[in-house]
Amino acid sequence: MVKKVHRLVSGTSRRQEYSASTKRALVEVAAELFTAQGYAGTSLDEIVAGARVTKGALYHHFSGKQALFEAVFEQVEDDASSSIKRAVRDEKDPWEKALTGLRAFLDVLQRPEYRRLVIQEGPAVLGYEKYREQEERSTYGIVQDIVSSVLASYDLEPSMVETFSRVFFGAMSAAGSAVSSAEDTAQASAEVEAAIAFILAGLRQQAESGGTLPGPADLGAEG
Repeated sequence: MVKKVHRLVSGTSRRQEYSASTKRALVEVAAELFTAQGYAGTSLDEIVAGARVTKGALYHHFSGKQALFEAVFEQVEDDASSSIKRAVRDEKDPWEKALTGLRAFLDVLQRPEYRRLVIQEGPAVLGYEKYREQEERSTYGIVQDIVSSVLASYDLEPSMVETFSRVFFGAMSAAGSAVSSAEDTAQASAEVEAAIAFILAGLRQQAESGGTLPGPADLGAEG
């Protein structure tokens, strides 16, 4: 009986490994083809041929091409998020952490698969709402952590810290679009880095001189 159970478990394990490897192959091949040819220019026949599996195997894992694209999108975003986290992991100074995170993000933007799949194709294929959900799931937390560290020296309400995080996250998303559509992505990245570094330098100078940031009530009083 023990041997029979062991054989069943081993058989199940082999099937699970095969299933996982099939899914992995489909995502990897799809990522290459979507990057090279775009979502619309890639067929499921090309994907299954490249992965050396049947269409039935593809439909076992994914409901269709859009579901497969979503899996590819998640993988590319997760890889990008992991790269940025590794880059900032050992930074203790919040200002250096912010600059390091910015540079890591700009490095990610040099990857053809990120530019094509996340920046260019993602919003149209996934739809705006799902695109934003996926983007926030993978990278917003990093931005929020960095902004919170930078603003720790200011006496701000949590809602204002959240607002700053949203603003910077929006700026990074816009920067991503600008870099990805530029003829010279390296030059565009350098310009984005210079612009955001200038803003961070102003915040740092104000923080180190004991300055404060105005809140909504202060702005209202001036009006």
